[in-house]
Amino acid sequence: MQFRSTLSNEPQVSFKDAVLNCLPPDGGLYIPSKVTDLRQFFLYMDEGTSYPELVAAVTPTLFIGELNPFSAARVAESAFDFEPEFRQLDENLSVLNLYNGPTGTFKDFGAAFHAAVLEELFKNNRRAIVLSAARADNGACLGRAFYGRQGLTSIMLFPTGPIRGLDPAFFVPNGGNVVPIQIKGTLDDCQRLLRDILNDRPFAERYNIMTANAINPGRLLPQAFYYLYAFIKVKKLLSGDLFFSVPSGNFGNLISGLYAWRSGLPVNGFIAAMNANNAFGDFIRGGEFKPRPVKSTNSPAMDISIPSNYERLKSFYLESPAVMRNMVFPASVDDNSTLEAMKTAWKRYSVLLDPHTAVAFSAADDFIKSGKLSDGHIVILATGHPAREANMVKTATGQALPLPEKLSLLKRETAPIAVIEPRLGALEGVIASCL
Repeated sequence: MQFRSTLSNEPQVSFKDAVLNCLPPDGGLYIPSKVTDLRQFFLYMDEGTSYPELVAAVTPTLFIGELNPFSAARVAESAFDFEPEFRQLDENLSVLNLYNGPTGTFKDFGAAFHAAVLEELFKNNRRAIVLSAARADNGACLGRAFYGRQGLTSIMLFPTGPIRGLDPAFFVPNGGNVVPIQIKGTLDDCQRLLRDILNDRPFAERYNIMTANAINPGRLLPQAFYYLYAFIKVKKLLSGDLFFSVPSGNFGNLISGLYAWRSGLPVNGFIAAMNANNAFGDFIRGGEFKPRPVKSTNSPAMDISIPSNYERLKSFYLESPAVMRNMVFPASVDDNSTLEAMKTAWKRYSVLLDPHTAVAFSAADDFIKSGKLSDGHIVILATGHPAREANMVKTATGQALPLPEKLSLLKRETAPIAVIEPRLGALEGVIASCL
């Protein structure tokens, strides 16, 4: 698979190069030049296929010449001791639970594959630094994925505020390979520093620095695998069209679904389920993208004004605007409708949803009521464990939901290794002193 920038067709680089040098020189984002046809695999797999088996099967073809079947099997086995859970709700609806990983979020899937594939690619080579801007549970997800990976050091930049969910045993001073650094500023400051250090080519090359955020295709692309997995679970139920309802904030999951479609997945459309911020509603309908002030909602992970995957989504529309406008259906769900969806899912199906998944449930329910689904089926992506929002779940459904032990650890506060000003020189100094 070759990758190019969203801003130009040249140069084209390999998967390894796109992962290691995750920002093209022209300032765009890497996207696949052409997605490999994978129908020979998932059309003939059945519901008994495990998630690691699927990943191990498709990866050598997807990254031909870079991962052979043996290395792909090692990556899949190393990354995934968990897998999605498919549950049919009725003849029109199913839910794909993506919260069975160590930190109870869909991000565990992309992060786990990314960490495992980097370890494989760097086997017997010099060390590398994986740098990321982190907040809330995202840091715990990355810390868990990269801990103990040979040849890799995970450095995470946190904004001002509590840092939770990291185990100090993972930290470099304690013999681990994780370095949490707190920046005296906002998440925007962290992300700016991340880009600044990647653009400081001599320093980035000296320490072999790459990023673990979704701008890296190694983190984003593997999210397409769980769309393929959903299909092998649902295909026996299908008698009509197939849709996915996708909670959408930074739009990484939607982009990954579109990559799955390009790989041959027989899907008829995607519902881009947004909260009241509705970042891309007008753009998806063919209008101009105009960022708006962010509104605080009860689905905070989707409270985004300028999605980080804007350039990637834009590239799809530039290449095939008519197809895209008939394949992606935007929906906006307010806070009241989110709570009502949580209540409805419990009463109708005895299913508890976190608020982000509830946005997708509400959008799917409205899609069906509007008559747009003709003898078809919608798979809802459940992106977060409902216990992460136990208070809201109880408010909406009356159900008390205990916090699993693995998620209770996410509440534990941790001190960073260093606290620095939001300056490139300060960050480079810490990195140089840690290694």
